[in-house]
Amino acid sequence: MKQPCARTHYRSLFKQLIIIPIMIISLVPFCLTEHTNALDGIPFHQGEKLKFRAQWGFLPAGEVILEVLPTDIINGVPSYHFAMITKTNKYIDLFYKIRERQDSYIDKGLTHSILYKKRSEGKHPRDVVVNFDWEKKEAAYSSFGEKMRPVSILPSSFDPLSLLYVIRLHQLAEGKVIEIPVTDGKRCIDVKVKVSKKEIIILAGKEYETYLVESDLETIGDIGKEADGDNLKIWFTANERKIPVRIKNKAGIGSFIFELIALEN
Repeated sequence: MKQPCARTHYRSLFKQLIIIPIMIISLVPFCLTEHTNALDGIPFHQGEKLKFRAQWGFLPAGEVILEVLPTDIINGVPSYHFAMITKTNKYIDLFYKIRERQDSYIDKGLTHSILYKKRSEGKHPRDVVVNFDWEKKEAAYSSFGEKMRPVSILPSSFDPLSLLYVIRLHQLAEGKVIEIPVTDGKRCIDVKVKVSKKEIIILAGKEYETYLVESDLETIGDIGKEADGDNLKIWFTANERKIPVRIKNKAGIGSFIFELIALEN
């Protein structure tokens, strides 16, 4: 029997947090028409590379790199290719070493995911592959070649990594709420995102006009666990690029903060 698509909350570990947190607060129907209109001006392009510095409290924690790679043909479908590389530094390595790469492929129309991969080394190694079968409307999860039963997915479902880019397709405005189906191959939920306010922030002496996006969920790694009520926050630039420049989330007894330190293209 297939596992049902569920709307539920989930908790993150630091390793999952850097998978890029996506905000969720209230419920509204996902609007495919609005999503299509957003494609008229795609805010990212091949060659875009974002580098983030991670901190836990006052401690340096490592770095995260997000890239838009050349398009590829996946299962016969021309696809965008997004990648994320995560690496903790020598201090965090002492108790939670992370060396991780994620790859996301979505169709050129930016309407759904085609393939998702996650490989990591360290205390909890992973070799995850999630294949999307849109004829059957299923996502099939495997880890180190061991397959789970496919889960049913909603139309226009995306994988965890691609969600950050999908959000950037939308026009952001104070009070706006967006809902997007997402699956990690083990279950499926509707991610709800709310734009809280417009805010000026300063990073490394540079001023950014941003939209603050908030959620009562923590991250979009392994879906299904309830959050503890501490809002996750992301600041997107208030221009046509809508680049994430800061991410903040409470984890354990402290907060992790991810700040943009380099942008290519």
